[in-house]
Amino acid sequence: MSVPPSQLIPHLENRGGVSCRGVVTAISTNALMEQLHLKYQQRPWTETLKLVYFCMDNPHRKPVSNAPDGLLLSCMEKIERTLNAKSMFSVMNILELVARQKGLTVHVSPSGTACYITSMMFYLEIQLEKDGDVMDVKLAHFEEAPVVCDDLVQLLRMKNYDAFGKILEDLSNMYQIPGNSEMKAKGYLALQALEKDLYSMSLLDRTQDLNRVTEVLNGKVGHLVPRTGGTPMNIEFYISPYQVLEAELSHGSEVCGTKTVVTVEGTDMLHKLPLSPLIIEPQTGEDSNPSFLQLTDELSMDLPAHFVLKFHQPVPMSSSSIEEIQKLTGIQISGLKLAPLYELIVQSTLKEKCSEDLSTNKCCFFVSLPDCSKHCYFINKGSEKPGLAGALVSKIPFSHPKCVPGVIEILRHQVAYNTLISSCVSEKHINEDDSELLYFEVVPYKNTSFSVFFLHPVKKNLACVVIDVITSREVQCHLHLNPQDPTLNSTDDFIARAVKRCMSVPVVMRAVFRNAAKVKADSETHDMDTEEQPGQQSEQSTDSNSLKESLSGAGQQDWVVTDKLNNTDSTEENIFTAKLETLGNNMGKK
Repeated sequence: MSVPPSQLIPHLENRGGVSCRGVVTAISTNALMEQLHLKYQQRPWTETLKLVYFCMDNPHRKPVSNAPDGLLLSCMEKIERTLNAKSMFSVMNILELVARQKGLTVHVSPSGTACYITSMMFYLEIQLEKDGDVMDVKLAHFEEAPVVCDDLVQLLRMKNYDAFGKILEDLSNMYQIPGNSEMKAKGYLALQALEKDLYSMSLLDRTQDLNRVTEVLNGKVGHLVPRTGGTPMNIEFYISPYQVLEAELSHGSEVCGTKTVVTVEGTDMLHKLPLSPLIIEPQTGEDSNPSFLQLTDELSMDLPAHFVLKFHQPVPMSSSSIEEIQKLTGIQISGLKLAPLYELIVQSTLKEKCSEDLSTNKCCFFVSLPDCSKHCYFINKGSEKPGLAGALVSKIPFSHPKCVPGVIEILRHQVAYNTLISSCVSEKHINEDDSELLYFEVVPYKNTSFSVFFLHPVKKNLACVVIDVITSREVQCHLHLNPQDPTLNSTDDFIARAVKRCMSVPVVMRAVFRNAAKVKADSETHDMDTEEQPGQQSEQSTDSNSLKESLSGAGQQDWVVTDKLNNTDSTEENIFTAKLETLGNNMGKK
């Protein structure tokens, strides 16, 4: 491949001692080439060729976007990837381009059928056929025998060079530990020891009939997938019931929950990391809680590195959850920027659901559900409540495998709470129809609990459901009504079981209003001026089939966001409550 002038000229200048940088833009290309020709006409071509090869093997380590020729390289890359590479030469060019972008060195075998992507600590051997098809990919870490990487073979056969480049980046980052190659190798040994301990923990509660979803939600370390080839170990630790139902309705398609990647990173401080597995195999009859060996000088080493759980997308976490994790691991999470937690959840949800940027100032969202009036959710972000702050967490550092089960439980708890709040958030900002609306206000309460305010379907007083997420598997709910208002035919236990079955506020509120429909019908047959005494609330059962029908309909819901009611943002929480009553009265008059 040709060398960009911006990389070649500095090396040429250093050889002759005469700078031509100042005149590059002042003279024509022909004049510049003439000067270069005169400057090197007395030197043999073999020396010039060595210089060119040197420039090719030692590119400048700076981002393509900041390089003067970055636009040209970007265009070349797009052309290479757009073309359907059907020759060995074109595939080699693409592999070389991707590898050099990640700061790695590329060599081609004398036969021209093998490409070697190398660094100080590892190398990849890619075998190609003459038509450019990938035959085999082998990966060898420092002082280890090469192993076949089927995951990389599949990526390259599918020409997924973006994913291939990400794996090259992950492999390089694994060795970004200060020090010489021996120190970097120790960091890799520590990662191997951690992976073995985590895998042993994942087997403690595993039975033959244990399905993946149960393991995700209840396993000590979730559903663990060991590192294979260039793909790092990952842990799937939470999946919502709504996602599980969607997979069932899609005829067995596998749903992907929230995951974290296990790896090691270099630091400025020393941490004592294990260099061999620490978990003690439990004896027959003992409980499944793992026991660990003491960290001795023979089993560990002080390294400028720590282990990390990395997320593909930052997770909004409350300040209390962050403090719990830092207390558990003994390591501070750096780079955090505090903000209102609900604002972070709305922002992350919109980013996940939308390909375009939307203003996070919006707080009113419309939800369309089948066989139900459209819902309007006002998200009260609680900006002025000091205990409701949070931060986006991209990675969690730790130094001992015993920390992982506790961290996973905290993450499950937080993500379960985030799932409920995000179920009220939608992506579009157009109200498509003027049908009858049911208004709800979601208000943060404390820790991981919140309230949902709404107008009583029979009377015009406010009702409220308080949802408290105790853990990722335990939820408590309390329905609060005016003592003089009729029952909604939904007990606290019914609402709590409905929440756990779907983890969706709109679906739960639809179930509550459906149960209240009969009460409303009975109430309309009596004298409206006569107040009925609140009867005993009847127990409702969360029938599996009816919930599936409800959830399946919600899966096809049309989410709509509107700019209406933006003026309800206020420091006083009861302003929106008053507007709910006004809107409800107006609707009643119509």
